Amino acid sequence: MLGIGRLGVAAGNGPLEPAEVRLDLRRVASILESLALGALNALLLGMDVGHDSKQPRGSAARAYYSALVSAETLATGEPPVPPPPSPPRRRIALSTAIFALATGVSRVAGLGREVVAASFFGTTAAASAFTIASQVPNLMSNLFSQAALSAAFVPVFTDLLQHDRRREAFRLASTLFWIILIALGVVTALWMVLAGLIIPLFTGSLHASATALTVGLSKVLFPVVLLLSLTGMLVGVLQSYDEFTIPALAPAVWNLVILVLLVALRHSFHGEQSLYAYAIAWLVATVVQLLMVGSALRRIDFRITFHVDWRDPRVRQVLALFVPVTLSIGIVNLDLFINAGFGSLVSNAAPRAIDQAFRIYMLPQGVFSVAVATVLFPTLSRLASRRDPAGMRRTLGNGIRQINLLLIPAAGLLIVMATPITRLVYQRGAFTAQSTHLVSTALFWFAFSLPFAGVNLLLSRTFFALKRPWIPTRLAAMNMVVDVIVSVALYRPLGIAGLVIGTAAANAVMTVLQLHRLRVGFNGRLEGAQTLMVTIRILFASALMAAVAWAVWKGLHTLLGGSLIAQLLAVGLAITAACLLYGKAVLVMRVPEARQIELLVLGRLRARTA
Repeated sequence: MLGIGRLGVAAGNGPLEPAEVRLDLRRVASILESLALGALNALLLGMDVGHDSKQPRGSAARAYYSALVSAETLATGEPPVPPPPSPPRRRIALSTAIFALATGVSRVAGLGREVVAASFFGTTAAASAFTIASQVPNLMSNLFSQAALSAAFVPVFTDLLQHDRRREAFRLASTLFWIILIALGVVTALWMVLAGLIIPLFTGSLHASATALTVGLSKVLFPVVLLLSLTGMLVGVLQSYDEFTIPALAPAVWNLVILVLLVALRHSFHGEQSLYAYAIAWLVATVVQLLMVGSALRRIDFRITFHVDWRDPRVRQVLALFVPVTLSIGIVNLDLFINAGFGSLVSNAAPRAIDQAFRIYMLPQGVFSVAVATVLFPTLSRLASRRDPAGMRRTLGNGIRQINLLLIPAAGLLIVMATPITRLVYQRGAFTAQSTHLVSTALFWFAFSLPFAGVNLLLSRTFFALKRPWIPTRLAAMNMVVDVIVSVALYRPLGIAGLVIGTAAANAVMTVLQLHRLRVGFNGRLEGAQTLMVTIRILFASALMAAVAWAVWKGLHTLLGGSLIAQLLAVGLAITAACLLYGKAVLVMRVPEARQIELLVLGRLRARTA
């Protein structure tokens, strides 16, 4: 059907419907604009060119959107009532800033937790046992909890809210809550029985006592999967209402509870068994996090009811999206499992060293890219529900440039400051200079994957918002093949570095593949030229920033020595000076996203002083 004003023309066998003829100048302008910009077909705006099927070149493409046609239009002859508008860009920017700040607090708390754990356990075989034991529930929780559930649930839940079907949306959420509880309750029970058979497959060269410790720890940690999955579903409800503060603060509380309980419980165990204090702390903290998120639901007057409607088509829709989303996210998170598995072949210390480098790496990743992707995901889902490809292009382009603005300089800092940062953060107690060498080597190579991993997160969420999750799933499978090939080829000659280089190479390949598929799906219009020009400026400013950071640190380190206070001053002043220079440089280079951040900060400061 081609809609012009209120004229309805049936393209199939149905009758022609008489209607008032009125020319919509905005649609005419959009068609002329697309012709001027060289779109493949001006009347097929926002089409997906061959994402889900192979088609001959030049044939009609399958649409991401059918903006001019809907079921309601076909049924009534009238266009549907437009849904509520998305939050304005300023509100999105503010939500992103709040989420980034709260996530930053959480990451710092998590790093503090890791510092204390590293001083207690170092990079011993027992510490590696805990790392491997935690990777199993980590992988499972990533498969079934926050990322996967939100990605499958939010688009469907948001679509119902956009069409003023709040009661149905809440019934859907309640049904999914009980399905998750029953299904993962069974999986958790099975793990308690089978852990002794599964865990030895991943412990590599660890000795028998460390393997037995890994099995025991995994049994304590595995209920975290169920708890995080329930938390993830409730977080999806809050995010659909643009409630981001409590979901962002809850992980900080989680880390603080773990830290307190680890210190309090460690002396209740002896030797290697003290790792059980850490595992118990994880489990209790996860319960606290679930209760905290559940209490936040009162803000939107949402309550879980005992309602399970297996016949609800939206439940099947969420589950249909959940399968490919789970595979996509699971394949990507297998990277951590691969690093842990191959790391145990390199040395007993390698799995723990890689994990500790990953914790530092995740500080900028979590603060910036996770914040941007999390806040933009409900907005992208609303734009997809409204059939607004232009809005999605603008939102996606702005998000990619924001991630580049923040993560490329962060990567530069980690590359030149890997050893000083690792020494400052970890080197004390059981964490020796050799441990610093292992962790800083991993951190150096992790830094190269930082911008790619951040952009990948937003690109994958874009496909999920479009309800096309099989696309990133297929691409993630290809990404994992690259990771395995590079890791197998390099772990013997390069050790830890070879494993992390595999991660960096796989992330770069994934970024290229996802950008290509989205560019095709949006008829070649993805603000690529603007993003490229902005990224070149960011790269130049980041190189200058990294050089200044290293020079300032080197001078202060030589002058002040290696005490803890001296390290803190040298690293802190180097990073501060470099960040100030970078901020000035990107503003002088007129990077629009830097100006957005400046205006947001200045606006908040004026509001406080007014």
